[in-house]
Amino acid sequence: MSLSHRERPFDVISEALSASESERKDAIKKGGAVFAFTLRNREGQVESWYIDLKDDGVVGRGIGPEGKKTDVNLIMSEQDFGQLIAGKANAQRLFMAGRLKVKGDVMKATRAEVVLKKAQVKAKL
Repeated sequence: MSLSHRERPFDVISEALSASESERKDAIKKGGAVFAFTLRNREGQVESWYIDLKDDGVVGRGIGPEGKKTDVNLIMSEQDFGQLIAGKANAQRLFMAGRLKVKGDVMKATRAEVVLKKAQVKAKL
C-alpha cells in the first residue's frame, strides 16, 4: 500500500456506508464516534482520513469533519494499516506492540474495528 493508494480502503468504507441506509444506521449505532486515522509512509509523509459514525456516517479526508471534534485518532504506519484492513493484523496487538497509537477515547477506539471489518468484507467480494 503506498501513499497514492491509501484512500482505497476509505473508498470501500464510504461505499459500504452509502450503499445501504440500514448498514449506515447500524454502523452509526455501533460506532457512535468520529474516528480519525493518521497514516505515515516510509518517507515520513503523513495523511489523515476520518469516519464520522457519530451522526452522518460519512468518510472524508482530514483529521475530522468541519465543526466536529474527533473522538479518537488512530496513528500508525501505512503498512500496519494495510495489514489491519486485510485482516492480517489485530488492532489490540498493534497497540500493545506500540505500533498503533491512540489519541482520545481509548474505549471508543475499540469500536473502529466494526467499520474496518466492513471494509474487509467488501474488499473480498
